[in-house]
Amino acid sequence: MRLDTPANHCFVCGPNNPIGLKVKFRLESEGESQVCRAEFTPAIEHSGYDSMTHGGIIFSLLDDVMANYHFLQGQVVVTARMQIRYGASLPIGTPVALQARQVEAKGRLKIMQASACMVEGGQLVASAEGRFMRR
Repeated sequence: MRLDTPANHCFVCGPNNPIGLKVKFRLESEGESQVCRAEFTPAIEHSGYDSMTHGGIIFSLLDDVMANYHFLQGQVVVTARMQIRYGASLPIGTPVALQARQVEAKGRLKIMQASACMVEGGQLVASAEGRFMRR
């Protein structure tokens, strides 16, 4: 799906944002459900302290993987609420795998779960639950 003009400048996935993360999301079938996935490797520009990825970057990645679950299906959603639980620090230069799935839908409200795990070893960096409203 081609991104519309406003999404082209999204901090996480926008291809035209010069300071953006430029994450490329994809939708995959898993049994009877869909899962949104992507990978990201933080650079020094994404540091918090002690050569670790800033927690806000991780938050943004999880928010976007949940929103892109819908965007890749032609739906526009906005974040209504999101809770995150950090599990481990993510060292700069360490690839992380992102995934999100829908766990419930109540009309326009979509309830999502997402996780970020280190590619090597699978250690959980963070997990999140989000509520998104379809526009």
